[in-house]
Amino acid sequence: MKRLLSTSVVLGTVATVALAQSNVPQEVRARQGLMQNFAFSLSTLGNMARGNIEYDAGLAQAAADRLVTLSSIHQNGYWPDGTSAEEIEASRALPAIWESKDDFMSGFDDLHQAATAMAEVAGDGQQAVGGQMRSLGQACGGCHEDYRISDD
Repeated sequence: MKRLLSTSVVLGTVATVALAQSNVPQEVRARQGLMQNFAFSLSTLGNMARGNIEYDAGLAQAAADRLVTLSSIHQNGYWPDGTSAEEIEASRALPAIWESKDDFMSGFDDLHQAATAMAEVAGDGQQAVGGQMRSLGQACGGCHEDYRISDD
């Protein structure tokens, strides 16, 4: 009986989480996935640059190449009206995105340029990766400062 009750509670929790996620528009889930992929690649490169993980030229190059690809994705479909944090609880996008859409979208051009510069040197060693992390971080962080709810 205890096992049945425990299983029911777990399944109920999973179902609740799945239902809550299903109420989030596809565009929001897609852009969150895109941002998680950016974070994954940036984390790999940043940790190598800081020496938190051992530098691996192949892994660094793969992460940098992924950033180039991700930053090449056309963004218009990811940011429809009505999907800011004011309208959707699961969103961290500030309304400023839609108030300054051209400026916001140009941030992806900046990110692409920084990612391309990183990809050109990612296989050249830890110091080369470290030398490019500042511009890459600024491209990401600058956009987050103006257009995303803070982690604080």
